Amino acid sequence: MKNLSFLFCLLLSSSIIFVGCKDKETPPEPTPNYPTTDEGVNINGVIWATRNVAAPGTFALKPEDFGMFYQWNRRVGWSSTEPLKGSNNAKTWDTSVPGGTVWEQANDPCPKGWRVPTFDELQSLIAHFTWKDKNGVTGLLLGEAPNQIFLPAAGWRYQEDGKLSSSMNLGYYWSNSKSGDGWAWGFEFSGQDGGYYRMTTAFQASGRSIRCVKSTE
Repeated sequence: MKNLSFLFCLLLSSSIIFVGCKDKETPPEPTPNYPTTDEGVNINGVIWATRNVAAPGTFALKPEDFGMFYQWNRRVGWSSTEPLKGSNNAKTWDTSVPGGTVWEQANDPCPKGWRVPTFDELQSLIAHFTWKDKNGVTGLLLGEAPNQIFLPAAGWRYQEDGKLSSSMNLGYYWSNSKSGDGWAWGFEFSGQDGGYYRMTTAFQASGRSIRCVKSTE
């Protein structure tokens, strides 16, 4: 009987030790409290947000923040810094070509009351511009004071593999307009080689920035 009691106590103490030594679970990383509203700035009759889109339905915290990259006509955001990560926690880049002839409302990642700009709206921005360094971030200041917005040169991600390119050297912002099979229009600028800015096309499957305009619908 004493042997059985001793064995029971030994098993009980072993269980307590086992439970006490169990590995602690790693807590999830905190999610930034991204804003869903923006004061907006009126430039040539169009109300522009002052910050890029971060996760779907939210704005970046500051005007110089890169936000997230988006493939044309898709609502999944991708990190603008390494490592590659989607807003849906995906870690594998989507290489397929997005469908659609225009950026559909159901796929629009802009916060409520905002939308991806049209070709004409983006083109209207480039009438007045200044190269600027804002808190260490290179970008373009557009409009006339006090009605100005800052577009950071966030770079972009390749359509083939999602590889990050041209961060702090090039900015590209989507419009909602398709230009051809697998291509869509956007506004591109760079400070390299003397600097340039232009409306041009990009692969729909590449990851680019979004600056929203106030919806009139």
